[in-house]
Amino acid sequence: MSNIVAIVGRPNVGKSTLFNRLLERREAIVDSTAGVTRDRHYGKSDWNGVDFTVIDTGGYDVGTDDIFEQEIRKQVQLAVDEATSIIFMVNVEEGLTDTDQEIFELLRKSNKPVYLVVNKVDSSKEELPATEFYQLGVEKYFTLSSATGSGTGELLDQVVSDFPTTDYKDPFEGLPKITIAGRPNVGKSTLTNALLDVERNIVTDIAGTTRDSIQTLYNKFGHEFVLVDTAGMRRKSKVNEDLEFYSVMRSIRSIEYSDVVIIMVDATLGWESQDMNIFGLAQKNRKGIVILVNKWDLVEKETNTMRDFEAAIKHKIGQFNDVPILFVSALTKQRILKAVEVAMQVYEDRKKKIKTSKLNEVMLPIFEGTPPPAIKGKYIKIKYCVQLPTPSPQFVFFCNLPQYVKEPYKRFTENQLRKEFGFTGVPIEVYFRQK
Repeated sequence: MSNIVAIVGRPNVGKSTLFNRLLERREAIVDSTAGVTRDRHYGKSDWNGVDFTVIDTGGYDVGTDDIFEQEIRKQVQLAVDEATSIIFMVNVEEGLTDTDQEIFELLRKSNKPVYLVVNKVDSSKEELPATEFYQLGVEKYFTLSSATGSGTGELLDQVVSDFPTTDYKDPFEGLPKITIAGRPNVGKSTLTNALLDVERNIVTDIAGTTRDSIQTLYNKFGHEFVLVDTAGMRRKSKVNEDLEFYSVMRSIRSIEYSDVVIIMVDATLGWESQDMNIFGLAQKNRKGIVILVNKWDLVEKETNTMRDFEAAIKHKIGQFNDVPILFVSALTKQRILKAVEVAMQVYEDRKKKIKTSKLNEVMLPIFEGTPPPAIKGKYIKIKYCVQLPTPSPQFVFFCNLPQYVKEPYKRFTENQLRKEFGFTGVPIEVYFRQK
């Protein structure tokens, strides 16, 4: 099993900056606003050839009634439970606080290695004020600047040398990635928590609670994949804070790196333009797509309500409408396991490979029965077809006059491929080439 290092501390002491430095990329959102990191956030790092997982946690505040702070405390505790070792970060500029002392006492009870790290020690003049932290009863602390990286080497030398084992196994390697995307407050985190039966993500009725994209391993009911909960995606005109801009960028990147995108829609609001934008992004990146209409339990229903809702979505998404649409309630867990089954079927369809002999055997007679229209007395003749070795289904049809093949005939070809071989929820690319 891999070693896990959790970074814990009060809000705004520099945890996410250190997390990003250990990952050597801008993974966690860093902002001077306290409480930016709300959920546990994972990444992979290595030091001196030893690989390990890092968890960035939300700022831990004690004795507050704030709904987010209460949820963050639960998330930090879960991170500590998962961790092999803990980096407890404090800030030399603010000195030792009562909250620091309370957090440190809680961490001591975990019976795990706890490394006291005094951050923002940018030069030798901050070394003397840092000695105040000996009051916590530690034999040693580490001083560093997470912004510049100075001092991180000594810390990591100690952390890595204390690992019980240095064998690293990435639990996510080679697994399907399924991303849950949608507008703010449609129920993405509620769905994630319902599927996992654990409060993996913070859920409130305040839009925009999730700011980072959160990856979790799902391994139940015969299915194993990485589940990614993303920040709610608003239209660009409504993205006015830097924070939200980075959240949306993170969500876009999560879609680009996923295999299947579950687009969650609020049944009480219907299919809106931003849902269409997310659908377009997933389609453009050739990802498998499943549409979940959430909060279906809140909709007043008549005989054809579901059928009409589905027809309205398919009308709006246009030509690529061979997409599974499920009506669910993440809150009551209605049909959520069906959503997992459908998403995994879409994943299998997306990586499906058709043998060349089978493809030609099935498709060539179709073209002979329905040839493209004549062009100046000539017919386009399809001679041969092959599937390309790409992550998503792409096909090349070799013919005599590819320059005369128009869009309607490409759509006809795509529809025939779907009819004969499946590919529900998967964008298909069709190319015509000279032979």
